Amino acid sequence: MIALIRLGRPQGSPLLSSYGLSRYKGLGNITVYNMNDSTIAAVATPTGAGGIGIIKISGQNALPIASHIFRRSHSSISNPEDKDSTDIFSFTSHHLYHGYIVDPENRRVVDEVLLAVMLAPHSYTREDVVEIQAHSGPVVLRFILDLVLKYGAAIAGPGEFTKRAYINGRIDLTQAEAVIDIINARTNKSLEIAATLIKGEMQLCIERISDYLFNFLAEINAAIDFPEDVEDIINVDRITDVIQNNIINTIKELIWQYDNGHILRDGIKLVIVGKPNVGKSSLMNCLIKKERSIVTAVPGTTRDLIEETFSLSGMPVIIADTAGLHDTDDPVEVIGMNKAKDYIDCSDLILFIIDGGSILTHDDHEIFKMINTRHSILVINKSDLFSDRRSVNTPDIWRKIPRVEISALYNRGLDELKDLIVKISFRENSFDHQTAIIPNLRHKLILDRCLVSLCSAVDGLNLGSPLELIAIDVKEAVDLLGEITGGAANKDVIDQIFNRFCIGK
Repeated sequence: MIALIRLGRPQGSPLLSSYGLSRYKGLGNITVYNMNDSTIAAVATPTGAGGIGIIKISGQNALPIASHIFRRSHSSISNPEDKDSTDIFSFTSHHLYHGYIVDPENRRVVDEVLLAVMLAPHSYTREDVVEIQAHSGPVVLRFILDLVLKYGAAIAGPGEFTKRAYINGRIDLTQAEAVIDIINARTNKSLEIAATLIKGEMQLCIERISDYLFNFLAEINAAIDFPEDVEDIINVDRITDVIQNNIINTIKELIWQYDNGHILRDGIKLVIVGKPNVGKSSLMNCLIKKERSIVTAVPGTTRDLIEETFSLSGMPVIIADTAGLHDTDDPVEVIGMNKAKDYIDCSDLILFIIDGGSILTHDDHEIFKMINTRHSILVINKSDLFSDRRSVNTPDIWRKIPRVEISALYNRGLDELKDLIVKISFRENSFDHQTAIIPNLRHKLILDRCLVSLCSAVDGLNLGSPLELIAIDVKEAVDLLGEITGGAANKDVIDQIFNRFCIGK
């Protein structure tokens, strides 16, 4: 039998005087781990009344704390207020125990519960973990959590349980990020993408690339140390071929999959732009099917950015109605238009709306210049004001933009617009989200930098540059890949990722 004991303990715990190494005498071989010495706890279920609420405890004192406030039913049926604590050695890992939470100070029963025990290292955090499954309600869960904190635990920070799983090596950083993606998934497709990452597919891909580069770096360094044997140590043609055709192509494929598939997870970021009073707010209300934006005959009603979310063919869509873009000295309108321009810069698709019943103006032409290089759709509104046989007169250069005629007032042409949005968002018909590994934006930005370093290394090999310079490029690529999986990520990046989590996860 092997007992797992982590050294160190939280200050002020009333339980530790009776929970020392002497408790483990006679248990056989003991393996000692010097891990994080604090024990954390939090409510792991959403706030509000419900059937079940869970308090999660993780750390070296999870079992002693639980045993201090838990009474097993076999010894509590006749007297649930029995003052004796449950023996921590009566717990078996991955078993459920029925019993009661009891306040040790007055021996009052708080709730009837199930206790789940998961001993290190076979738990979510690779620490001793106890989950108290109580009846859900803010008062009872708060009372039980207060007892847990009173007897030695500290309140967990956002994502701290998953952070410990990462620090203790159970998951890498890409899998940790997949956890929050699963929690935030808004469609079945985004859930499938997150499930691929949580299985470690991204990690395996990055590790395979890193292994190649480590081997090349070792050869390059050996050739630098023994220049007289360089031709025997390093095969430049082979290294160039593998980096170019294997590694660089794999990285390009990951970047391509982000560009074409990230909207399945993150949603299409859609922005409606146009001059005042062309029907932007009416179009938004039609697409989201509710009166979100104020619609009047007065130009310039919308002065701030209005954002809403809806689903389109199973994809989440984040749509924004913006202030009308035009020449003005009104300081409030100027602020609104600046926000609109910022949103345009980070959008996936632009709906450029014009009034089909009026002549194009200087403002229309200026807006076209602004969006000319972006993915966009020309939405010709107020089709009810002109005949189907009459085409709207637009400059020839505008013909390259996909267009659709609608009437937001009478809900005409909206199905055609929605189909066009989906078609443009999936420009590559060969994309298969079920088999693809789709990086998130953090991964994609790092892969972009990694690609630059590797292309520089290949250019250096082809030009016969000094091996010292090539080694710098390859080492930089290795370090960048380590930032993706977490092996070389700095503390600020790690904290930023886990701060996105809820407390209790």
